[in-house]
Amino acid sequence: MSLLLLRETGLAAGELSQVPGVMTSRRRRSGELRITTLRYSIMHVQHIAYLHKQVIYNILKVLFEIYFPDLNAKGVILEVFEMFRLKSCVDFKPYEGESTYIRFQKANGCWSMVGDRQTGQNLSIGERCDHKAIVEHELLHAMGFYHEQSRTDRDDYVNIWWDEILPGQSHNFVKYNATFISDLNTPYDYESVMHYEPFSFNKNESAPTITAKIPAFNDIIGQRLDFSTVDLERLNRMYNCSKSTLSHCQCAFEFANICGMVQGTGDDADWVHKKSSLAGQEDHTLLGRCKDAGSFMYFNTSSGQADDMALLESRILYPKRTQQCLQFFYKISGSPSDKLVIWVRKDNGSGTVNTLVKVKTFQGDSDHNWKIAHVTLNVQEKFRYVFQGLRGSHSSSSGGIFIDDVTLTETPCPSAVWLIRNFTHILQTSVSGSVMRSPRFYSPEGYGYGITLYPHGTSNSYFPDYARISFHLCSGENDDVLQWPAENRRAIITVLDQHPDIRNRMSSSRSFTTDKNKNDTSMWDKPSVVGTFDPSCNCNRSLDWGWSNFISHKQLRQRNFLKNDDLIIFAEFKASIFSIITPAPNFRLMA
Repeated sequence: MSLLLLRETGLAAGELSQVPGVMTSRRRRSGELRITTLRYSIMHVQHIAYLHKQVIYNILKVLFEIYFPDLNAKGVILEVFEMFRLKSCVDFKPYEGESTYIRFQKANGCWSMVGDRQTGQNLSIGERCDHKAIVEHELLHAMGFYHEQSRTDRDDYVNIWWDEILPGQSHNFVKYNATFISDLNTPYDYESVMHYEPFSFNKNESAPTITAKIPAFNDIIGQRLDFSTVDLERLNRMYNCSKSTLSHCQCAFEFANICGMVQGTGDDADWVHKKSSLAGQEDHTLLGRCKDAGSFMYFNTSSGQADDMALLESRILYPKRTQQCLQFFYKISGSPSDKLVIWVRKDNGSGTVNTLVKVKTFQGDSDHNWKIAHVTLNVQEKFRYVFQGLRGSHSSSSGGIFIDDVTLTETPCPSAVWLIRNFTHILQTSVSGSVMRSPRFYSPEGYGYGITLYPHGTSNSYFPDYARISFHLCSGENDDVLQWPAENRRAIITVLDQHPDIRNRMSSSRSFTTDKNKNDTSMWDKPSVVGTFDPSCNCNRSLDWGWSNFISHKQLRQRNFLKNDDLIIFAEFKASIFSIITPAPNFRLMA
């Protein structure tokens, strides 16, 4: 996110960002696999935003002017607005005629003016720029940040190879002095989403234009996953605030105050704040990184009476939206009859938070590893969320219930989660062309769908050191009442960075919009007609559509993508909010 703070009139960044994912379709013709490129275009789409700086918080007001919109690009822009809200103090609101604003449009490439120009400014989301990190990068330019390699002290950290830069593109590598920009008293950030990759604007395919003076960071610079931690620190410092708009709380239980949570009253036992110790009792936060370190909450089910319970309640929370997502990691190592129950304690109308409503139950099983859980809460008044540990048969229990890395956000929970265990072993034993398919999931509308994973790409892949991840439709129980083909819907796939703090996650996410005419295939038709039967789901699966270089094996080994050697993939398939209305020329849709 950040380069440097602009103190004067903005300048054009003038860059053509290299898109991090090549979208491909895997088709079988005459027994062969062929890779074809999928491209999108935004036709006459404009998004206008207003940037307004206040002492306590900042508001971006956004107006959308739509003429035959590219649904995926618009969806990505809206998702980026949500990422700003989730991870920073910046918000986005409808434009209402102010003189200063940001105009999103499709021009040649991905670029933005830098800083508030006071009269309105352009930001281009051009061909194949509809990617989360690219939109974040350009919006940060508009909010006053230059490229990381433009810092005053950049020569201490990187080398610029001027002779290798394309003619007319040297301005992207200019270094500014401290009278023009500020680093906001933060260190040089190789991981910034505002940093260029080594081969940016290069004349020769094999010759870099920028390299890190610490060679290990050559694989880091230019990442297009998400904001870095330092990016977020700078953004909040620049706008004099730190509180996320959509994140209520995050707790890894690393401190004795257990994030303000309280033990319930009237129960039979307490949850215990424990430190990692023996095998099987490691916390999730530092799993795989530190031994005998980290803490978690634990309810012992190996003693006491059947149906004994312990309650752990959050502090009182005040929602801004009507839907929340409670995410946490848990494991049940005791009896299969042990249960973890999620409740909400709500305001009963008198101002007292004491009305309990059961939301979801997790049952013990034979898998004693950490699992991720998502629970949708629909609360409009002040509330607490409650973890209830419920002891089953203690005679068959030698363990208990563990909770760690709890996050509450005012965003929707993912509708599909695919957990793949022992992924390092899979990488070691699979070859190009090896394929894994997820269980069948259902979208909120009722469409069946799945995810296809090629750990080393397809058999003729140009990217054997990348995992290919793609999307496909599945036949399902609702097919006879659904609309076919399933057009104008967005497929979103995310490989989760399992950092304990959701604000510091740098997950890898890709998306596209289904369009039968544009893709020139029948893959969005009813899978029972165009798909192939798969006994693993007792369903038909259609052809898959996705990215040959979704994420590299090097990236998977960095950060927290493989915590406990688990790979976690989220997936969504949903109607675009813009597909509901087909606007006429000059129609304005407020969002």
